[in-house]
Amino acid sequence: MRVHRQCLLFVLLVCTAFAGSDSDIGQPAPRFNAKTLAGEKFTNDSLRGKVVLLQFWATWCKYCRRDQPLVDALDKEFAPQGLVTLAIDVGEDKGTVKKYLQQNPRTVRIVLTGDTNLAAMFNSRSFPIYVVVDRDGKVAAEQHGAGGELALRHLLRKAGLDSKDDGSSSDSAN
Repeated sequence: MRVHRQCLLFVLLVCTAFAGSDSDIGQPAPRFNAKTLAGEKFTNDSLRGKVVLLQFWATWCKYCRRDQPLVDALDKEFAPQGLVTLAIDVGEDKGTVKKYLQQNPRTVRIVLTGDTNLAAMFNSRSFPIYVVVDRDGKVAAEQHGAGGELALRHLLRKAGLDSKDDGSSSDSAN
């Protein structure tokens, strides 16, 4: 019975992950600018030809923390194929985020709400939210909520990024 409940929970989580709003899918990404904590600046134009994974997160979000190593690993894996990941911390001050990052280092580029207009454009009120923008600057996929490795690989595949590892072996352990 316990295994049955775990399987049911997994199916519900995956279904929920893919149940985000599809209203933006296929539409040009909103015009944006973003500056990372390291001072790098990005715009739609500077990212044209790249696949962009936007992760909207917060330091207090336990699901965001759980996804953090996965997002960092996918960024590293797909960077040679043109992936740029921007992790947008929503609504927290620089001191809070820097303190968190000292204890929980990230390898992706971190952007604060005050340094971008992305959080308002994608109406991020719950976390995590993932948005993938394809090489042509169009929204390829969105996901509201954590869904694990398989779900994130599925999002990236919609923008043309794929690997031989479909993530199913790692997801079964979660």
